[in-house]
Amino acid sequence: MHDYPDRMSPKQARAFRDAVLNIVSQIPCGRVTTYGHIAALAGWPSHSRMVGRTLRYTPGAESLPCHRVVNKEGRTAPGWSRQRTLLEEEGVRFKTNGHVDMARHLWEPPME
Repeated sequence: MHDYPDRMSPKQARAFRDAVLNIVSQIPCGRVTTYGHIAALAGWPSHSRMVGRTLRYTPGAESLPCHRVVNKEGRTAPGWSRQRTLLEEEGVRFKTNGHVDMARHLWEPPME
């Protein structure tokens, strides 16, 4: 594993987890946001992969609208075929390449 200069302390990791879960809970129906945008909003812009890990491994996160989080190109999570179905049920449209139409559905709350 790389030794990043911006490694989190356990206290910072808990605060990051709480921020990620709070942000995801606010994503409106029919909209998506990115792992990177969530990481930036949580104050750790270089930790987009940790957003995904947080959503995957935090007990109770499955009750959040995690399906509304995609990568910056609009790709859904690999190995989670139901994600596309959940998004389509909310009216999210996909381009012919299988990616979410980010121009139409991207949710970007203001940075605080």
